[in-house]
Amino acid sequence: MKKISILGCGWLGLPLAKALLANGFLVKGSTTTVDKITVLERFGIQPFQIVVKENEVIGNIKAFLENSEILIIDIPPKLRGSSSENFISKIKKLLPLIENSSIENVIFISSTAVYAEDNLVATEETNPKPVTESGKQLIEVEQLLLNTKNIKTTILRLGGLIGDDRHPVYFLAGRKSIENPYAPINLIHQKDSIAIILKIIETNTWNEIFNAVTPFHPTRKEYYSQKALEFNLEIPEFDESIPSIGKLISSEKIEKILKYRFQIIS
Repeated sequence: MKKISILGCGWLGLPLAKALLANGFLVKGSTTTVDKITVLERFGIQPFQIVVKENEVIGNIKAFLENSEILIIDIPPKLRGSSSENFISKIKKLLPLIENSSIENVIFISSTAVYAEDNLVATEETNPKPVTESGKQLIEVEQLLLNTKNIKTTILRLGGLIGDDRHPVYFLAGRKSIENPYAPINLIHQKDSIAIILKIIETNTWNEIFNAVTPFHPTRKEYYSQKALEFNLEIPEFDESIPSIGKLISSEKIEKILKYRFQIIS
């Protein structure tokens, strides 16, 4: 029975762990807080308290990685606020530990933030040209992992994450003068994100980069206005005085290579 370690059992990582368990895998999961240890245990996940910092990895990382063939890295860059850290340094600290473990394959959860807002269709062949600090650090981490010897890494660049308990319209509802009303949306549901990760593992598809965005791209104004009506929220108001900039993320590669069909198109 294959063992998989998930570094970061948060909003996406925890339900992913549950899905892997349901598919017959043994799962080790990490959390940064002691309070969540019992939560992981309750679902049958072998829990570890692991904190990856710029200059050290706190916790029993050796046991966390031991005997696992696959590592899923789902820890986002922490670049805001007074406690921001250098994400590249954190991954560099982690890499030797991965290389000296039983891990053969890595899935790194990245983001479409690596692409510039240049009104183009972005495929995996597009030169990313990130402009945000998050995007710049993510693209460098991607390259670090792809260039790691003896480990095959697949990069999954997720669009904006939505789920049954999470949707950006709640943040935008009632707001005024929102920019880029005619930029296309690039979202993906939690269920599709998990199903795609399972598909990568099932098909042993490694050393690849995939965009993962639902192939549904109405404008921000059209989409969020409609969602506000559906959820009985105040419709947001957009600033149309400045030309919109954005990008349309293509997921054609994931549909072609993995033969994946998105489950939630809305």
